[in-house]
Amino acid sequence: MSDAAPFEGTFKEMFRRHAAGVAIITVNYQGEPYGFTATSVASLSAQPPRFTFNMARSSSSWPAVANATHLGVHMLGLENQALADRFARTKDRFGGDHWELGPHDVPILKDVAGWLIGKIQMRLSFENNAVVVVEVVAGAVGEDGSPLLYHAGSYGQPVPLDYEI
Repeated sequence: MSDAAPFEGTFKEMFRRHAAGVAIITVNYQGEPYGFTATSVASLSAQPPRFTFNMARSSSSWPAVANATHLGVHMLGLENQALADRFARTKDRFGGDHWELGPHDVPILKDVAGWLIGKIQMRLSFENNAVVVVEVVAGAVGEDGSPLLYHAGSYGQPVPLDYEI
């Protein structure tokens, strides 16, 4: 039994309580589009602009991420919940006209809060997981709106406080 095993339940419950923005990662590998919903996207640096995300190496998208040179990240708004579900729960992620090929042939999703295309700088594998570091080479900001959050196993939105900071 691992020393961490007694804390596995605590760990899972703590991260269920941690609200996270919802994004979709897309990649084109050998002419086929791949993508998945992610809540682990984070800014790494502004100069140069870089972001990171984590993923399981058992994911069906891992071979594409492991071998491609560029990928995209799409930040989702509240109106993109169905898209988040599609990329998290179905295999038919690219059937339809909700996407197009963008810079470096990376699939770009339409009508999202914004997207970035990046060149993969590093893949750090650890056990069955990987941390991926990406340097931004293109992007666009979409319509401003309420971000889509994931918290306690479901989607939500931020609620304004009664005062301004």
